[in-house]
This record gives sequence, C-alpha cells and structure tokens, in this order.
Amino acid sequence: MSPLLSFTRGTATCDILVADITTLAVDAIVNAANARLQRGGGVDGAIHRAAGPQLQAECDTLGGCPTGSAKITRGYRLPAKHVIHAVGPVWQGGGADEDALLASCYATALDLAAAHDLASIAFPAISTGIYAFPAERAARIAIGTVASALDRAPTITRVAFCCFSDASADLHVAAARALKLV
Repeated sequence: MSPLLSFTRGTATCDILVADITTLAVDAIVNAANARLQRGGGVDGAIHRAAGPQLQAECDTLGGCPTGSAKITRGYRLPAKHVIHAVGPVWQGGGADEDALLASCYATALDLAAAHDLASIAFPAISTGIYAFPAERAARIAIGTVASALDRAPTITRVAFCCFSDASADLHVAAARALKLV
C-alpha cells in the first residue's frame, strides 16, 4: 500500500494512505472509540475483532475515557504493539465545541505515543463514521492538529493517516495541500 501523499513535519514522515488500519505494523494504531471504551462498530469493532477479547478486558479496567481524550492499551493480536483509544465528538451541528474536541483527540493520542517513546502511529478518520462529523472538516482538523503537535513529539518518526476509502484519502490530501504542508 503506497501512500497517496507524503510530507515531512519535524522528524516525522506523514503518509496518507488507503488501508485497513488493523493490518499496519506500527507502534500504535488509534481507535475511534466510544467514551465507555466498549466494543462498537466501524473501526472500533474491526480493531476489537482483530485484537481479540483481551483488548476489551484491558479496556474494562480503564474506567472509560472522556470525549476529546485518549487512553492506551496493548495491541494483543494486532501487528501494532499498542492501541490508543481516542474518543471523538458526536457532530451536533458545530456549536458544541466539536472542532476543539476532535483536535484534542489527535493531540492527546500523539502526546500518549510520545510519552510511551513510540516512533510510529496510525490514525483513522476519527468521528467521521457513525458520529457524523463532516469528513472534509475533520480531515483539515486531523492534518492540521497532527502537523502542529509533531513539533512537541520528537520521538514520532512516522505518522499514517489511514483512510478506509479513496474519498476520505482525497479529503486528507486536499487538507495537507490547503495547509501548505506539501
């Protein structure tokens, strides 16, 4: 799976690609989780299925996670060593601080990766599925937040924006270009 676009920010190479996030051999994949950290559908369900029941057992010990934040677990049967569970906001029309909460998901996930001395991380398009966050807006927030946050995460050398569809990847590419990262 070749990236559709790559750019460098600080010490990190950032790739935008279309892939199944559960197949990526990185230090951490980010899960678009719910606040109870219970297995759901979409990316969350796929990650839990691939990781095995031990992932849910560990999540059950964490006491949930507030919207806009993230928590880390082991990766179990995944090629990724860790899963960072980021809880994105449900879209409510834009007046409920959704942009800031989504940005916080990405920044907190990177901070957790750096705190655990991880070098590589893969992000899905958080909140754009059942949470209905507008995909174009979410892509701009994801790319912009990660690019900014990499300045304070020198351990991170690789970031993958792992899109499930070509349409999502195109939005991420457009966001990187609009932000003049390439």
